Amino acid sequence: MKLTKRGEYALRTLIRLGIAERMKEGVISVSNLAQQEMLPFKFLEAILFELRTAGYVESTRGKYGGTKLAKPMKAIKMGEVVRLIDGKLAPIGCASETEYEKCSCPDEDHCGLRMLMIDVRNAIANILDRYTLEHVVEVTLRKQERDLAAKTKAKKKTSKGRHADPADGFLAALLDSNPS
Repeated sequence: MKLTKRGEYALRTLIRLGIAERMKEGVISVSNLAQQEMLPFKFLEAILFELRTAGYVESTRGKYGGTKLAKPMKAIKMGEVVRLIDGKLAPIGCASETEYEKCSCPDEDHCGLRMLMIDVRNAIANILDRYTLEHVVEVTLRKQERDLAAKTKAKKKTSKGRHADPADGFLAALLDSNPS
C-alpha cells in the first residue's frame, strides 16, 4: 500500500481539524487550512468535498465560514478514511478484501507472494482500523507539548538532519504515554 498525496492530505486535514476542535478554534477557513498545512488550495477543496460528501466534515458559508469536523473524533477510524480516499489497503490486487483482482499467478491458492501480501495487508489494516482520529490528535498534541518542553530546557539542540526515527512513530509515542 502506498498512500497517495490525496490520502495524505485528507488525513493531515482531518488531524488539523481535530486539533482545532480540541483547541476550541471553531471553524477554519479553507485558505487558512491550506496555508497551515502547506497544501494546494484547489486540491484541498476537492478533498474537502469528498470528506464532506462522506460525512466527515461540514462547511459553513460566509465571511466567517469554514470547515470543521462533522463527527466525533472517536467515530473516525483512520482505516475508513484511507479506504475512502485511496481504496484498497493491499499492496497487490489478489490480496485485497475489498477490491480483489485475480492475479496472473498459475496457482493463486498456493502463491507465496500472495500469502505474504495478505499478511502485509492485515498488518496495515490492524493498525489503521485500531486507531481513531481522537488517538492521533491526542498523540500529536502530547508530542508537541513534550517537544516544546524539551526545547525550552535545552535551547541549543544539534541537528543531524531529518530522518524517519522509529522513536518518532505514532505507536512509539502512544506506548510512551501508556506504560504497561
